[in-house]
This record gives sequence, C-alpha cells and structure tokens, in this order.
Amino acid sequence: MKERAPASPPDINSRIARRVRDLRTQLGMTLDELAGKCDVSRSMLSLVERGESSPTAVVLEKIATGLGIALAGLFDDTSTPASPLSRRAERTTWRDPQSGYLRRNISPANYPAPAQIVEVILPAGARVAYESGAREVGLHQQLWIQEGAIEVTIGNVTHRLVKDDCLAMLLDEPITFRNRTRKAARYIVVLASERPRPTRR
Repeated sequence: MKERAPASPPDINSRIARRVRDLRTQLGMTLDELAGKCDVSRSMLSLVERGESSPTAVVLEKIATGLGIALAGLFDDTSTPASPLSRRAERTTWRDPQSGYLRRNISPANYPAPAQIVEVILPAGARVAYESGAREVGLHQQLWIQEGAIEVTIGNVTHRLVKDDCLAMLLDEPITFRNRTRKAARYIVVLASERPRPTRR
C-alpha cells in the first residue's frame, strides 16, 4: 500500500475551483452569502474559486456543507459527459495538504445517483476533524475498513475500527478521523443523500 503521494496536481485544484464556482452560481449565491453559510472567509472562497489555493479537507468540507452537498461532490470532473461507468484510469487522487490523507472518488462522475463511493487512505498518525454539524439535506455515510485501524469520533462517542469493521453514521455532528497506528489505514466510504447528486448542466 502506498502511504505517500505527490501533492495534488494543478488540474484537480482547477477542477475543485470550477465545481465550487458552478455550484454557487447554480444556487444563486454570492461569495459573501456562501462565506456566511459555511464559515469560510470570503477571501479564502475567492482564492479557491480561482484555483489559487490548495484548501485543506476541513475547509473543503465546510464549503461543501454550505453548498448542500457531500465533500466527495467537490471532486467530480464536470468537464466529462455523465456515464454509468467509472474506470480506474479515469480516477484522480487528491491529497489533503494538512493531514496528508488521500482520497479518490470511485463512483462515476456526474452520474445522478443517491449513493457515492469514495476510497480513503489515512496515513500513520494522521488526524482529520470535520466541524460541520446539521445539514439542510440528510447525508448518511458508511465506512468499511479494508486495511489498518482508525478511530472515528462522532460528537462525543468514539468508535475504534479494525479491518473489515463497518460503521454507519448520519452526518449531523462534528466527526474526527484518527489513525493512532504506525501503518496507513485504507477504507471505503459509501455516501447516500436524500436526493441525487446534482448533474452537470
């Protein structure tokens, strides 16, 4: 298993920038309105939308919550036609500049469906804390450990997960993921919302 990867290539930051800008425009929101909704400064949002920043997973999760989608929705490549098929060669891995954790969307990009699959590798010693709580759209998540072990704290409850454990949760409280071991952990995340992911228009 690879524990390290190069920093996210410029194209994925451009993809995130386009996605945030397009979703905000579709919702008819100004930068100031989105900033107030997601607790991210207007200046940071502007940098993200211009592709001039490499935002952390925590910042992106706040933005996604403000836009009413799952974090995984910010990584979809909207420049390609929607297809029910996702091939390995078409997937891009993103690296969190803060924790070093790696994630890639497995589900077909842009395809309207109520569920989405993501693969995550959490490096040894890494910690990622998402602060968002209640959301306008219900978002359910199941996490299935493939290799290694992690701790998941939802609100004030901590779950220690090892290989082949699966944890279901509703994303309505702050969540922290932590790998206290000396080996990277790999897990699959399945996200399901109460409405299909928005498609490219």
